Amino acid sequence: MRGCLRWLGIAMVVVIAAALIVPLLIPYPPTPAAAEPEQLADPDSQFIEVNGLRVHVKVAGQGEPALILLHGLGSSTVSWEQVAGPLAERRLVISLDRPGFGLTERPMRGQWTGESPYSPTAQADMIVALMDKLGVQQAILVGHSAGGTIAAITALRHPQRTRALVLVAAAIYQGGGAPAWIRPLLATPQMRKIGPLLVRYIFGSRGEQIIRSAWYDPSKITPELLARYQRPLRIPNWDRAFWEVTLATQPLNLAERLDELTMPALVITGDRDTWVATDLSVRLADELPQGQLAVIPQCGHVPQEEQPAEFLRIIIPFLETLR
Repeated sequence: MRGCLRWLGIAMVVVIAAALIVPLLIPYPPTPAAAEPEQLADPDSQFIEVNGLRVHVKVAGQGEPALILLHGLGSSTVSWEQVAGPLAERRLVISLDRPGFGLTERPMRGQWTGESPYSPTAQADMIVALMDKLGVQQAILVGHSAGGTIAAITALRHPQRTRALVLVAAAIYQGGGAPAWIRPLLATPQMRKIGPLLVRYIFGSRGEQIIRSAWYDPSKITPELLARYQRPLRIPNWDRAFWEVTLATQPLNLAERLDELTMPALVITGDRDTWVATDLSVRLADELPQGQLAVIPQCGHVPQEEQPAEFLRIIIPFLETLR
């Protein structure tokens, strides 16, 4: 019996040692068909250095308060392409790729000092710094899903620069990243090697399935749209940057601070949203001091893409009240 326990102990040590060492020895496969952001950019793309980060931005129209469009997790400026043009006929519209996504620069650990540029608070401060670069005094922050989280934290940190909020299926009551007890594990050298590979599998191999699950009617998704969503997956280190976003995510307790968001706020949701439940958007509109609610029928998690005409019909009258 004692001999069996001894061999069991040795086996456990071997397994643990392998789990700690083997991930560090596996060569990290390069990004397939790698391309630089400038090679993938559109004719109206701009790259603006903000807080030491080269940010991909699209700017159109004129007039303040400007609209700043903030996409959700795993998305990019592509998410706003169907509505940005009509909105730019009425005022200045700025859409950008948030750090970790789209064509914005993806610095790796060791290439920045201080706070991670992928953290929610760093993103909020970057948005205001971009406003300064473009000479914008006040903005209406339009945030979708996780972009709604960033819009809310920006408004809390910089209320004097935020004229209003448009929160589209905003992730206010959920999210916040991994539980505190597991964060040290995610930051280990082993998980820094394995984590990006998991990201590559989930968003690379199953990306189309994820996109389709966000729509009520995925038959509306065109091959061209899928190709544009997958374009940033050619950029080197896109998967490692996504993992840095995961590590930088933190509990923000936004639900406890909604009474501080006293500016006008429009909440838009689809009635068939399975990612951020419609009931949560209804609750959000009710708990915001100046919250208004619009529910789009037969629509999933991305109203600005799945129902752009209805999205514009709702948002434009709201914008006309903000001068």
